[in-house]
Amino acid sequence: MVTAREVEVVVIGAGQAGLSSAYHLRRTGLEPGRDFVVLDRSPHPGGAWQYRWPSLTYGKVHGMHALPGMELTGADDSRPSSEVIGAYFDQYESAFDLRVHRPVDVTAVREGADGRLLVESSEGTYATRALINATGTWDRPFWPHYPGQETFRGRQLHTAGYPGPAAFAGQRVVVVGGGASGTQHLMEIAEVAAETYWVTRRPPVFRDGPFDADRGRAAVALVEERVRRGLPPQSVVSVTGLPLTEAVRRARETGVLDRLPMFDRITPDGVAWDDGRTVRADVILWATGFRAAIDHLAPLKLREPGGGIQVEGTRAVRDRRVHLVGYGPSASTIGANRAGRAAAHALGRLLDHPDTKAPVAL
Repeated sequence: MVTAREVEVVVIGAGQAGLSSAYHLRRTGLEPGRDFVVLDRSPHPGGAWQYRWPSLTYGKVHGMHALPGMELTGADDSRPSSEVIGAYFDQYESAFDLRVHRPVDVTAVREGADGRLLVESSEGTYATRALINATGTWDRPFWPHYPGQETFRGRQLHTAGYPGPAAFAGQRVVVVGGGASGTQHLMEIAEVAAETYWVTRRPPVFRDGPFDADRGRAAVALVEERVRRGLPPQSVVSVTGLPLTEAVRRARETGVLDRLPMFDRITPDGVAWDDGRTVRADVILWATGFRAAIDHLAPLKLREPGGGIQVEGTRAVRDRRVHLVGYGPSASTIGANRAGRAAAHALGRLLDHPDTKAPVAL
């Protein structure tokens, strides 16, 4: 018999979404450590930010919104964002006494007894009345597969392991991916590499002008529609386009951002297209994004035939005890803040009415 510790809510993940959720749970009257616990897989505060490459300084970060209840002030734009935001998250956890447990790896969430969910983790099992999943995407980098990939004699790496531009000095580098990370990597690497090539599946769409409230609402609506239909969320850039900053304009003018269509296969020495074109490369950098880290929820059978979890607001349609924060339309920093508040308030109502604990019958 496994003894499970009983709590009202388990929050999985202590990035922006998880900390926002914990903050608002506390404001509803739940006490950290007694009524709810926050479990985080990472070794230090900072969520996915702690893994960002050193050359991504705080001044290069776009659209970082402060956590609820405490502003981020006086940050040095020249410091790595991993340090700035990691320190900020650390201060935030202390200021609100959120008592994050780390490093804790959640392996599975299952149906338990008496309407509770069993959260199995590396520090033991929790029996909880409700769950906020705020695991983000960083733990699930997406690696496409192309013929010949295993024959490549050079180095292949993903954005998740990007070390900064210095590691590519004097090399021929193929950057794959049309998102913000791909363009940022490419512009940095081009300054030190012997040659760079930019390869994307679709022609990139550049967005000129400010990303105003109307554009933001339209982008969120597109992502929200997908998760309502039970489809996996799209990437942000797929619905917003790439911001046409001054750095991007210069890179386009100098040819750094001259895009090639997706290659058809990988050779021992580089990449090749069916029309006979080839490129020799020492490195292939896959800036191909991430997928939602939700495999631990598999025992609950929340996925729809389309491959995603159908969500209304933050609530999983198949189980009203489960809320996903930082998933789909709430994947941005401001979206995560709002979703954390919404989930905490919804769970406050659920906990006050035990008859609503049971899974939705579909």
